[in-house]
Amino acid sequence: MPEARESLIATRGAQMFPRLTDEEIARLSRFGEPRGYPKGAFVARAGEVAPGLLLILSGQLEIREHDGAGHGSTIVVHERGNFAGELAQLSGRPSLVDAVALTNVETVVIPPDRLRALLIAEAALGEQIMRALILRRVGLIETGSGPIIVGPEGDAGVLRLVNFLRRNGYPYQQLDPATDSCARTLVEQFEVVPEELPIVLCPNGNLLRKPSEDQLARCVGLVGPVDPHKLYDVVVVGAGPSGLATAVYAGSEGLSVLVIDCRSFGGQAGASARIENYLGFPTGISGMALMGRAFSQAQKFGVEILVPEECVKLECGNDPCHVLLATGERVKARSVVLATGARYRRLDVDRLDEFEGSSVHYWASPLEADLCAEQDVVLVGGGNSAGQATVFLAGRARKVTLVARRPLEQTMSSYLVERIRALPNVDVVIGCEIAELEGSDGELRGVTIRERDTGKLIRKAARYLFSFIGAEPNTDWVQSSGIRLDRQGFVLTGEEVGAGYPLETSRGGVFAVGDVRSGSVKRVASSVGDGAQVVAAIHKYLAETAEAQPIQTAMQPQPAAAE
Repeated sequence: MPEARESLIATRGAQMFPRLTDEEIARLSRFGEPRGYPKGAFVARAGEVAPGLLLILSGQLEIREHDGAGHGSTIVVHERGNFAGELAQLSGRPSLVDAVALTNVETVVIPPDRLRALLIAEAALGEQIMRALILRRVGLIETGSGPIIVGPEGDAGVLRLVNFLRRNGYPYQQLDPATDSCARTLVEQFEVVPEELPIVLCPNGNLLRKPSEDQLARCVGLVGPVDPHKLYDVVVVGAGPSGLATAVYAGSEGLSVLVIDCRSFGGQAGASARIENYLGFPTGISGMALMGRAFSQAQKFGVEILVPEECVKLECGNDPCHVLLATGERVKARSVVLATGARYRRLDVDRLDEFEGSSVHYWASPLEADLCAEQDVVLVGGGNSAGQATVFLAGRARKVTLVARRPLEQTMSSYLVERIRALPNVDVVIGCEIAELEGSDGELRGVTIRERDTGKLIRKAARYLFSFIGAEPNTDWVQSSGIRLDRQGFVLTGEEVGAGYPLETSRGGVFAVGDVRSGSVKRVASSVGDGAQVVAAIHKYLAETAEAQPIQTAMQPQPAAAE
């Protein structure tokens, strides 16, 4: 058993694999149906959709780690009172592990929809089960289960796929054929030429050669086909803080919700190394941890999530809105919430394309921090995101040079300014901008900084460059829909466009929240507040629309004091 799993089970084993009492078994059994499996049967296979959460009544069920290459080990053996499953069972996604009956096994199978109902109806038991599902996913991530990514260490393609899986909370293994014999064996076995790297071996045994994020997502079962006949009460475009907040509040109040994002959940907030000014977290919390909880919370309330799936057009008229996807599929919605946030602004400097993905990055996660160990790093930007990244990277890098146009006190929270000043390996350069990049074959060796007042050029050694120079609204795809934007491209809402409801755009039934909204405060708390507020507006809109009559029995918003 891998050391990481041993450590996690030693400290959290009772929470990961609780044993229910006979009375608790009886309470949970009403949510499922009895099903037996003979000795030796595969109850679930990695890469295939499992029947649901399995409550063990008798016998022994072995849970095995599986990596698609025939390797693995026993994670746990479930007996009476245990239950088998992890977060994939909430949404009906493919299993990440094998489940094999060591003896004849009697179970109660609880399918995803009934599991979500259980979590709501049985609050105490639901909390216990939810915690176990989350911890089991954490265990799989820490031990490197799931698809195998094979390619050179530091390769832009490898980093792209690794970042995609990390930001979607999906376990994986990463192997370099230059140093790992198993990786070399896979390359030789499948006759992979260097131009086809990285390759990915999925849990179902399929091999992908230099795949896109979408191809990888479909291979591991992160995203499936859309039901063209289903009419959703709310379709949320964007899975950042505002989008997930909208989904959680709408889902908890009985509305049918679909969330779509072209990359991953969490948005820019999910890439923050540490958020220290969010209410309720006095010691801070990583953006990934905060957004991961929100993502699980949304699934708990029955929210459907399509990631990655790109929206390319919005069509709204007298009939229900249609959201067109890049795949050609259509999604029907009674209301639409634009929560697309903003995309990273790129530096206006020559040769940027050569280094993006390998040496130039737009977020600072643990993956990037590992790359920067004992390296010289340059980071450009003056906002809170730049400050958080500077503090985070300084813990691993040899030296961090922070380049900003204005004094940090004018653009950054004081607690971050003070912390940066106290770091011995951080050099702050004010009144400057990036002028040139130096290096070859995707490997950065240095950057040239230009003083804005004098034009003087200064060279700084740098293996990695991080850009946090702000963002632009992600609204290109809605411009043909007639939705009014401000001069910067952000979505106008409310009184600015004569809308009938708060946060509504110039198109009836289409709302905008979070960073994409004109005039919004670019903070996580503000985005979450938008997500809560817009649900109240959606309820009013649906109630006053003739098409919404069938859903008016949905739970109405509760007063703030009751939350």
